[in-house]
Amino acid sequence: MPWREHQKAEHARRIGENHWRTRSIVTSPQGREVSVDGRRYLNFCSNDYLGLANHPRMIAAAAQAVQLRGTGSGASHLVCGHMDEHHLLEQEIAQFVGAEKAIVFSTGYMANLAIPQTFLRRNDLIIEDRLNHASLIDAGRYCDAEMKRFSHLDLPAAEKLLSQSNANRKMISTDGVFSMDGDVAPLPALREISVAQKALLVVDDAHGFGVLGENGTGVLEASGIPVSGGLLMVGTLGKSAGSFGAFVAGDAIYIESLIQFARAYIYTTALPPAVVAASRTAIQIFQNEPERRQTLLENIEYFRRTIRQTSLRLAESITPIQPIVLGSADVALRASSLLKQNGIWVVAIRPPTVPAGSSRLRITLSAAHTTQDIDQIVESLASDAMAQIVGETQ
Repeated sequence: MPWREHQKAEHARRIGENHWRTRSIVTSPQGREVSVDGRRYLNFCSNDYLGLANHPRMIAAAAQAVQLRGTGSGASHLVCGHMDEHHLLEQEIAQFVGAEKAIVFSTGYMANLAIPQTFLRRNDLIIEDRLNHASLIDAGRYCDAEMKRFSHLDLPAAEKLLSQSNANRKMISTDGVFSMDGDVAPLPALREISVAQKALLVVDDAHGFGVLGENGTGVLEASGIPVSGGLLMVGTLGKSAGSFGAFVAGDAIYIESLIQFARAYIYTTALPPAVVAASRTAIQIFQNEPERRQTLLENIEYFRRTIRQTSLRLAESITPIQPIVLGSADVALRASSLLKQNGIWVVAIRPPTVPAGSSRLRITLSAAHTTQDIDQIVESLASDAMAQIVGETQ
Protein backbone atom coordinates (compact mmCIF):
# COMPACT_ATOMS: atom_id res chain seq x y z
CA MET A 1 0.00 0.00 0.00
CA PRO A 2 1.40 3.46 -0.89
CA TRP A 3 2.56 5.58 2.04
CA ARG A 4 -0.24 8.15 1.91
CA GLU A 5 -2.99 5.53 1.71
CA HIS A 6 -1.40 3.57 4.52
CA GLN A 7 -1.42 6.62 6.78
CA LYS A 8 -5.04 7.38 5.90
CA ALA A 9 -5.99 3.85 6.89
CA GLU A 10 -4.09 4.12 10.16
CA HIS A 11 -5.80 7.41 10.95
CA ALA A 12 -9.23 5.98 10.15
CA ARG A 13 -8.58 2.96 12.36
CA ARG A 14 -7.53 5.08 15.33
CA ILE A 15 -10.47 7.45 14.90
CA GLY A 16 -12.85 4.48 14.70
CA GLU A 17 -11.45 3.11 17.98
CA ASN A 18 -11.83 6.49 19.75
CA HIS A 19 -8.06 6.57 20.17
CA TRP A 20 -7.42 9.65 18.02
CA ARG A 21 -5.52 12.33 19.94
CA THR A 22 -5.83 16.09 19.61
CA ARG A 23 -3.79 18.94 21.01
CA SER A 24 -5.52 21.68 22.95
CA ILE A 25 -3.93 25.12 22.99
CA VAL A 26 -3.09 26.44 26.45
CA THR A 27 -2.82 30.24 26.63
CA SER A 28 -1.96 30.70 30.30
CA PRO A 29 0.73 29.62 32.73
CA GLN A 30 0.25 26.29 34.45
CA GLY A 31 -1.58 26.54 37.74
CA ARG A 32 -4.74 25.55 39.60
CA GLU A 33 -6.56 27.22 36.72
CA VAL A 34 -5.56 27.08 33.09
CA SER A 35 -6.88 28.74 29.91
CA VAL A 36 -7.54 26.25 27.13
CA ASP A 37 -8.94 27.27 23.74
CA GLY A 38 -10.04 30.59 25.24
CA ARG A 39 -11.85 29.26 28.33
CA ARG A 40 -10.72 29.05 31.96
CA TYR A 41 -10.82 25.68 33.69
CA LEU A 42 -9.87 24.21 37.03
CA ASN A 43 -6.79 22.19 36.14
CA PHE A 44 -6.81 18.62 37.43
CA CYS A 45 -4.47 16.96 34.93
CA SER A 46 -1.13 18.75 35.30
CA ASN A 47 1.98 17.17 36.83
CA ASP A 48 2.84 20.51 38.48
CA TYR A 49 2.28 18.86 41.85
CA LEU A 50 3.69 21.61 44.06
CA GLY A 51 2.43 24.56 42.03
CA LEU A 52 5.90 25.79 41.07
CA ALA A 53 5.56 26.15 37.30
CA ASN A 54 4.45 29.78 37.67
CA HIS A 55 6.10 30.56 41.02
CA PRO A 56 7.48 34.14 41.20
CA ARG A 57 10.88 32.95 42.46
CA MET A 58 11.15 30.48 39.57
CA ILE A 59 10.29 33.21 37.08
CA ALA A 60 12.77 35.62 38.63
CA ALA A 61 15.57 33.04 38.61
CA ALA A 62 14.96 32.24 34.95
CA ALA A 63 14.82 35.91 33.99
CA GLN A 64 18.06 36.68 35.81
CA ALA A 65 19.79 33.74 34.14
CA VAL A 66 18.73 35.00 30.72
CA GLN A 67 20.29 38.37 31.51
CA LEU A 68 23.52 36.82 32.81
CA ARG A 69 23.94 33.74 30.60
CA GLY A 70 21.77 34.32 27.52
CA THR A 71 19.01 32.16 26.06
CA GLY A 72 20.90 29.06 24.96
CA SER A 73 23.78 26.89 26.12
CA GLY A 74 25.21 26.81 22.61
CA ALA A 75 26.60 23.28 22.57
CA SER A 76 26.64 19.87 24.21
CA HIS A 77 28.04 19.40 27.70
CA LEU A 78 31.37 18.00 26.53
CA VAL A 79 32.04 20.81 24.06
CA CYS A 80 31.27 24.21 25.62
CA GLY A 81 27.67 23.88 26.77
CA HIS A 82 28.30 22.77 30.36
CA MET A 83 27.77 26.06 32.16
CA ASP A 84 28.11 26.92 35.82
CA GLU A 85 24.34 26.64 36.27
CA HIS A 86 24.40 23.01 35.11
CA HIS A 87 27.32 22.16 37.35
CA LEU A 88 25.74 23.73 40.43
CA LEU A 89 22.40 22.04 39.78
CA GLU A 90 24.09 18.64 39.60
CA GLN A 91 25.88 19.25 42.89
CA GLU A 92 22.71 20.49 44.58
CA ILE A 93 20.62 17.54 43.38
CA ALA A 94 23.23 15.06 44.58
CA GLN A 95 23.34 16.71 47.99
CA PHE A 96 19.54 16.87 48.19
CA VAL A 97 18.92 13.18 47.39
CA GLY A 98 21.99 11.97 49.31
CA ALA A 99 23.96 10.63 46.34
CA GLU A 100 27.66 10.90 45.58
CA LYS A 101 27.03 12.51 42.20
CA ALA A 102 24.31 13.50 39.73
CA ILE A 103 24.15 14.26 36.02
CA VAL A 104 21.55 16.47 34.33
CA PHE A 105 19.89 15.37 31.08
CA SER A 106 17.79 17.42 28.70
CA THR A 107 14.72 15.19 29.15
CA GLY A 108 13.58 12.26 31.29
CA TYR A 109 13.16 10.19 28.15
CA MET A 110 16.83 10.72 27.30
CA ALA A 111 17.94 9.91 30.84
CA ASN A 112 16.09 6.62 30.75
CA LEU A 113 17.42 5.74 27.30
CA ALA A 114 20.97 6.48 28.41
CA ILE A 115 21.24 4.01 31.28
CA PRO A 116 20.77 0.63 29.55
CA GLN A 117 22.68 1.81 26.49
CA THR A 118 25.61 2.80 28.69
CA PHE A 119 25.79 -0.22 30.98
CA LEU A 120 24.39 -3.20 29.05
CA ARG A 121 25.77 -5.17 26.11
CA ARG A 122 24.91 -8.34 24.24
CA ASN A 123 24.49 -11.34 26.55
CA ASP A 124 23.19 -9.01 29.28
CA LEU A 125 19.61 -8.90 30.59
CA ILE A 126 17.22 -6.12 31.57
CA ILE A 127 13.89 -6.93 33.23
CA GLU A 128 11.06 -4.43 33.54
CA ASP A 129 7.67 -4.06 35.17
CA ARG A 130 5.01 -4.42 32.47
CA LEU A 131 3.45 -1.06 33.38
CA ASN A 132 6.70 0.90 33.21
CA HIS A 133 6.66 4.27 31.48
CA ALA A 134 7.15 4.17 27.71
CA SER A 135 10.63 5.68 28.01
CA LEU A 136 11.80 2.79 30.19
CA ILE A 137 10.28 0.23 27.83
CA ASP A 138 11.88 1.90 24.81
CA ALA A 139 15.20 2.04 26.63
CA GLY A 140 15.06 -1.73 27.10
CA ARG A 141 14.11 -2.31 23.48
CA TYR A 142 16.79 -0.05 22.03
CA CYS A 143 19.77 -1.36 24.00
CA ASP A 144 21.80 -4.41 22.98
CA ALA A 145 20.72 -6.53 25.94
CA GLU A 146 17.82 -8.96 26.05
CA MET A 147 14.70 -7.41 27.61
CA LYS A 148 12.05 -9.35 29.52
CA ARG A 149 8.99 -7.96 31.29
CA PHE A 150 7.20 -9.25 34.37
CA SER A 151 3.58 -8.73 35.37
CA HIS A 152 2.89 -5.56 37.31
CA LEU A 153 4.43 -5.73 40.81
CA ASP A 154 4.99 -9.50 40.45
CA LEU A 155 8.08 -9.98 42.60
CA PRO A 156 8.34 -13.80 42.25
CA ALA A 157 8.24 -13.42 38.47
CA ALA A 158 10.96 -10.78 38.57
CA GLU A 159 13.19 -12.92 40.76
CA LYS A 160 12.61 -15.94 38.54
CA LEU A 161 13.60 -14.05 35.38
CA LEU A 162 16.88 -13.06 37.00
CA SER A 163 17.70 -16.33 38.74
CA GLN A 164 17.13 -18.42 35.62
CA SER A 165 19.26 -16.19 33.43
CA ASN A 166 22.91 -16.81 32.54
CA ALA A 167 23.37 -13.20 31.46
CA ASN A 168 26.71 -11.57 32.12
CA ARG A 169 25.12 -8.53 33.75
CA LYS A 170 21.58 -7.92 34.90
CA MET A 171 19.44 -4.83 35.42
CA ILE A 172 16.02 -4.25 36.99
CA SER A 173 14.17 -1.20 35.69
CA THR A 174 11.02 0.14 37.34
CA ASP A 175 8.95 3.23 37.86
CA GLY A 176 8.98 4.43 41.46
CA VAL A 177 5.46 5.78 41.13
CA PHE A 178 3.57 4.38 38.15
CA SER A 179 2.41 7.31 36.07
CA MET A 180 -1.04 6.07 35.07
CA ASP A 181 -2.09 4.24 38.25
CA GLY A 182 -0.30 6.22 40.94
CA ASP A 183 0.75 3.09 42.83
CA VAL A 184 4.24 2.68 44.26
CA ALA A 185 6.76 -0.02 43.36
CA PRO A 186 7.74 -2.44 46.16
CA LEU A 187 11.25 -1.06 46.25
CA PRO A 188 12.57 -2.70 49.46
CA ALA A 189 11.78 -6.13 47.99
CA LEU A 190 13.17 -5.20 44.58
CA ARG A 191 16.31 -3.92 46.26
CA GLU A 192 16.75 -7.25 48.06
CA ILE A 193 16.28 -9.12 44.78
CA SER A 194 18.75 -6.87 42.98
CA VAL A 195 21.41 -7.42 45.65
CA ALA A 196 20.88 -11.18 45.72
CA GLN A 197 21.02 -11.42 41.92
CA LYS A 198 23.85 -8.86 41.54
CA ALA A 199 21.62 -6.71 39.36
CA LEU A 200 21.74 -2.93 38.96
CA LEU A 201 18.41 -1.44 40.11
CA VAL A 202 17.17 1.59 38.17
CA VAL A 203 14.28 3.55 39.69
CA ASP A 204 12.56 6.23 37.62
CA ASP A 205 11.10 8.49 40.30
CA ALA A 206 9.58 11.06 37.96
CA HIS A 207 6.36 11.29 39.98
CA GLY A 208 7.76 10.79 43.48
CA PHE A 209 10.61 13.31 43.41
CA GLY A 210 9.58 16.40 45.34
CA VAL A 211 6.46 14.69 46.70
CA LEU A 212 7.28 11.57 48.72
CA GLY A 213 9.62 11.06 51.65
CA GLU A 214 10.12 13.09 54.80
CA ASN A 215 12.30 15.58 52.93
CA GLY A 216 10.61 15.25 49.57
CA THR A 217 13.50 13.50 47.87
CA GLY A 218 11.18 10.80 46.56
CA VAL A 219 10.07 7.22 46.74
CA LEU A 220 13.49 5.86 47.67
CA GLU A 221 13.59 8.03 50.78
CA ALA A 222 10.02 6.99 51.59
CA SER A 223 11.13 3.35 51.25
CA GLY A 224 14.20 3.82 53.44
CA ILE A 225 16.64 3.10 50.61
CA PRO A 226 19.75 5.25 50.10
CA VAL A 227 20.74 6.41 46.62
CA SER A 228 23.96 4.40 46.67
CA GLY A 229 25.45 1.04 45.85
CA GLY A 230 24.03 -0.87 42.90
CA LEU A 231 21.20 1.57 42.35
CA LEU A 232 20.48 4.55 40.13
CA MET A 233 17.75 7.12 40.68
CA VAL A 234 16.20 8.97 37.75
CA GLY A 235 14.21 12.12 38.44
CA THR A 236 12.52 14.70 36.28
CA LEU A 237 12.48 18.46 36.76
CA GLY A 238 9.31 19.18 34.77
CA LYS A 239 6.79 17.86 37.29
CA SER A 240 7.10 18.73 40.99
CA ALA A 241 10.03 21.04 40.21
CA GLY A 242 7.92 23.05 37.76
CA SER A 243 10.78 23.40 35.28
CA PHE A 244 12.26 21.07 32.63
CA GLY A 245 14.94 18.42 32.25
CA ALA A 246 15.95 15.36 34.25
CA PHE A 247 18.78 13.83 36.23
CA VAL A 248 20.37 10.55 37.19
CA ALA A 249 21.85 10.25 40.67
CA GLY A 250 23.98 7.53 42.24
CA ASP A 251 27.54 6.53 43.03
CA ALA A 252 30.16 8.62 41.25
CA ILE A 253 31.52 5.67 39.28
CA TYR A 254 28.17 5.18 37.53
CA ILE A 255 27.64 8.88 36.87
CA GLU A 256 31.14 9.20 35.42
CA SER A 257 30.32 6.31 33.08
CA LEU A 258 27.25 8.20 31.86
CA ILE A 259 29.34 11.31 31.22
CA GLN A 260 31.81 9.27 29.18
CA PHE A 261 29.50 6.91 27.29
CA ALA A 262 25.84 7.99 27.34
CA ARG A 263 25.00 8.94 23.76
CA ALA A 264 21.78 10.69 24.86
CA TYR A 265 23.96 12.99 26.98
CA ILE A 266 27.02 13.43 24.78
CA TYR A 267 25.27 14.15 21.50
CA THR A 268 22.67 16.75 22.45
CA THR A 269 22.69 20.41 23.35
CA ALA A 270 22.71 21.20 27.05
CA LEU A 271 19.63 22.73 28.65
CA PRO A 272 19.20 26.53 28.43
CA PRO A 273 20.68 28.23 31.50
CA ALA A 274 17.34 29.88 32.39
CA VAL A 275 15.67 26.48 32.69
CA VAL A 276 18.49 25.21 34.89
CA ALA A 277 18.36 28.27 37.12
CA ALA A 278 14.64 27.70 37.64
CA SER A 279 15.33 24.07 38.57
CA ARG A 280 17.94 25.15 41.12
CA THR A 281 15.35 27.43 42.69
CA ALA A 282 12.87 24.56 42.83
CA ILE A 283 15.35 22.44 44.80
CA GLN A 284 15.68 25.33 47.28
CA ILE A 285 11.89 25.60 47.57
CA PHE A 286 11.63 21.85 48.18
CA GLN A 287 13.89 22.29 51.20
CA ASN A 288 12.68 25.66 52.49
CA GLU A 289 8.93 25.30 51.99
CA PRO A 290 7.94 21.81 53.21
CA GLU A 291 4.44 23.16 53.82
CA ARG A 292 3.80 22.90 50.06
CA ARG A 293 4.32 19.16 50.22
CA GLN A 294 2.19 18.94 53.35
CA THR A 295 -0.64 20.82 51.63
CA LEU A 296 -0.42 18.45 48.68
CA LEU A 297 -0.62 15.41 50.94
CA GLU A 298 -3.61 16.93 52.73
CA ASN A 299 -5.30 17.55 49.37
CA ILE A 300 -4.73 13.94 48.33
CA GLU A 301 -6.23 12.66 51.58
CA TYR A 302 -9.18 15.07 51.34
CA PHE A 303 -9.93 14.05 47.75
CA ARG A 304 -9.82 10.36 48.58
CA ARG A 305 -11.96 10.79 51.70
CA THR A 306 -14.52 12.86 49.80
CA ILE A 307 -14.71 10.60 46.75
CA ARG A 308 -15.31 7.59 49.00
CA GLN A 309 -18.66 9.15 49.85
CA THR A 310 -19.71 8.61 46.22
CA SER A 311 -20.21 5.43 44.20
CA LEU A 312 -16.96 5.96 42.29
CA ARG A 313 -13.97 3.74 43.02
CA LEU A 314 -10.36 4.90 43.07
CA ALA A 315 -7.15 2.96 42.62
CA GLU A 316 -5.00 2.46 45.72
CA SER A 317 -2.75 5.47 45.39
CA ILE A 318 -1.14 7.67 48.04
CA THR A 319 0.30 9.95 45.35
CA PRO A 320 -1.10 12.96 43.47
CA ILE A 321 -2.14 10.58 40.66
CA GLN A 322 -5.72 9.48 41.35
CA PRO A 323 -7.12 7.57 38.35
CA ILE A 324 -10.74 6.60 37.85
CA VAL A 325 -10.70 3.65 35.45
CA LEU A 326 -13.78 3.65 33.21
CA GLY A 327 -12.96 0.91 30.71
CA SER A 328 -13.91 2.00 27.22
CA ALA A 329 -12.37 4.97 25.41
CA ASP A 330 -15.85 6.26 24.54
CA VAL A 331 -16.93 6.42 28.18
CA ALA A 332 -13.69 8.16 29.20
CA LEU A 333 -14.08 10.74 26.45
CA ARG A 334 -17.67 11.49 27.40
CA ALA A 335 -16.75 11.74 31.09
CA SER A 336 -13.93 14.14 30.26
CA SER A 337 -16.29 16.21 28.10
CA LEU A 338 -18.81 16.49 30.92
CA LEU A 339 -16.12 17.73 33.31
CA LYS A 340 -15.09 20.35 30.75
CA GLN A 341 -18.70 21.51 30.50
CA ASN A 342 -18.50 22.01 34.26
CA GLY A 343 -15.29 24.03 33.99
CA ILE A 344 -12.87 21.25 34.94
CA TRP A 345 -9.96 20.12 32.78
CA VAL A 346 -9.19 16.39 32.96
CA VAL A 347 -8.00 14.63 29.82
CA ALA A 348 -9.23 11.13 28.99
CA ILE A 349 -6.31 8.70 28.93
CA ARG A 350 -6.77 5.93 26.35
CA PRO A 351 -4.77 3.17 24.63
CA PRO A 352 -1.98 2.88 23.73
CA THR A 353 -1.00 4.96 26.78
CA VAL A 354 -2.90 2.48 28.97
CA PRO A 355 -3.87 -1.13 28.23
CA ALA A 356 -7.00 -1.81 26.19
CA GLY A 357 -10.12 -1.76 28.33
CA SER A 358 -8.61 0.54 30.99
CA SER A 359 -9.29 4.02 29.61
CA ARG A 360 -9.57 6.46 32.46
CA LEU A 361 -9.75 9.89 33.93
CA ARG A 362 -6.27 10.53 35.29
CA ILE A 363 -6.94 13.10 37.98
CA THR A 364 -3.88 14.80 39.44
CA LEU A 365 -3.82 16.95 42.54
CA SER A 366 -1.64 19.93 43.34
CA ALA A 367 -0.65 21.90 46.40
CA ALA A 368 -2.25 24.85 44.61
CA HIS A 369 -5.73 23.32 44.78
CA THR A 370 -8.15 24.41 47.48
CA THR A 371 -10.69 22.23 49.25
CA GLN A 372 -13.35 24.14 47.31
CA ASP A 373 -11.66 23.09 44.05
CA ILE A 374 -11.70 19.47 45.18
CA ASP A 375 -15.34 19.74 46.23
CA GLN A 376 -16.15 21.04 42.75
CA ILE A 377 -14.57 18.13 40.89
CA VAL A 378 -16.07 15.57 43.28
CA GLU A 379 -19.51 17.13 42.81
CA SER A 380 -19.13 16.82 39.04
CA LEU A 381 -17.88 13.25 39.29
CA ALA A 382 -20.79 12.32 41.55
CA SER A 383 -23.47 14.03 39.45
CA ASP A 384 -26.42 12.22 37.90
CA ALA A 385 -25.13 13.18 34.46
CA MET A 386 -21.81 11.49 35.19
CA ALA A 387 -23.59 8.42 36.58
CA GLN A 388 -25.46 8.07 33.30
CA ILE A 389 -22.19 8.16 31.39
CA VAL A 390 -20.31 5.81 33.68
CA GLY A 391 -23.21 3.38 34.03
CA GLU A 392 -22.07 -0.05 35.19
CA THR A 393 -18.40 0.35 34.26
CA GLN A 394 -17.39 0.64 37.91
